[in-house]
Amino acid sequence: MVEIADKMAKVVSLCKRRGFVYPSAEIYGGTGSVWDFGPLGVELKQNLKKLWWRDMVQRRSDIVGLDTAIITRPEVLRASGHEKGFVDPLVECKVCHERFRADHYHLVESHFAECHKGKEIKDNITPARAFNLMFKTFMGPVDSDDNIAYLRPETAQGIFLNFKNVLESSRQKIPFGIAQIGKSFRNEITPGNFIFRTREFEQAELEYFVRPSDAEHYYKQWIEARFRWYCMLGIKKENLRLRPHTTEELAHYAIAATDVEYKFPFGWSELEGIANRQDYDLQTHENHSGRDLKYFDEELGKKFWPYVIEPAGGVDRMVLAFIVDAYEEMEDNEVVLRFDPRLAPIKVAVFPLVKKDKLPDVAKQLYDELKKDFMVAYDEAGSVGRRYRRQDEIGTPWCITVDFDSLKDNCVTIRDRDSRKQERIKIAKVKEYLESRLEKL
Repeated sequence: MVEIADKMAKVVSLCKRRGFVYPSAEIYGGTGSVWDFGPLGVELKQNLKKLWWRDMVQRRSDIVGLDTAIITRPEVLRASGHEKGFVDPLVECKVCHERFRADHYHLVESHFAECHKGKEIKDNITPARAFNLMFKTFMGPVDSDDNIAYLRPETAQGIFLNFKNVLESSRQKIPFGIAQIGKSFRNEITPGNFIFRTREFEQAELEYFVRPSDAEHYYKQWIEARFRWYCMLGIKKENLRLRPHTTEELAHYAIAATDVEYKFPFGWSELEGIANRQDYDLQTHENHSGRDLKYFDEELGKKFWPYVIEPAGGVDRMVLAFIVDAYEEMEDNEVVLRFDPRLAPIKVAVFPLVKKDKLPDVAKQLYDELKKDFMVAYDEAGSVGRRYRRQDEIGTPWCITVDFDSLKDNCVTIRDRDSRKQERIKIAKVKEYLESRLEKL
């Protein structure tokens, strides 16, 4: 079994070597805590987002989708409280001028122990000061205060700004939700742990609007639903937990919040948060914009600001959790990623047994047919055993081998990643076989 201390390093190495995640701008020395998703990583991420969208939007009549702008007017973030409140306490090492979050004191202690042995922390660290996490930019040709804009620090505000637009165009009635997947940007002081905490990241976020009297009911309902979703996609239940926030932890807009946490190699950390945002957002945007953002409840015969229950997860963190949870090192040091097949970047790989006697022709014809409906790999290099190991390492659920008997009986051998069992099946039935296996999940 893989030692916990080594597991993260092995996962990071695998991700780069096999094309899941690369350091951004690596040929120029890299961009701090910014990452690029490679050929396999982008497929895994897309599959994850598609499943989130399927379960949060497509299969529900009470939730609709949205895709809002990244560039954000300062008035929006002033109203939401981000301009003043979206800050971390920053301290600086007087010796080397490296900066840390003041509330991450363990990092400060580690820094002085490793880099400045014998120096007292209290004498060589600056007082904490507020550091705003938002990325500032300018719109138009002039860099002036009048043209300031920000890259959004979260996807939620675009949803609140469009609350009335969605209400009027979709004719939803509460309880109903608006969902969005998109990029957010935070100038983190101490990012790290690979793709867990980065400066550019993707969020999958839902704002679910309810009557104030129903808020506690839906808050608990969404906590349970989001926990089940991770289990349904194969994360081991013992690696998940729910952690309610203390009063001191709560964001300025929240009356309650609970995190779905995953047991990463570096410890328990947040995958997704479910918050009761009350009516803070709609109320503050109405007060600042002068636009009426209340909801008229025909059943109750009155207008009010709905309360909002917000399940919000980091897609990049989800990707990391699913990779870590799927990672298994066998006794012979071979690695298997045991992804749920719905998440697997490549669904099936097709091999000719050897590169002669028309076997590649049959294999390529099958590959061409299957790739119309699935992400498929074709591999004819090396022994079949070695090819199996390559696919196991990237999590491919099924491998198909075209052999000499295939030329006679029009059958191929399908090998299952997890059971290692093999079975013969007619070439004409392969697509149906794969579809039935995926539908059972």
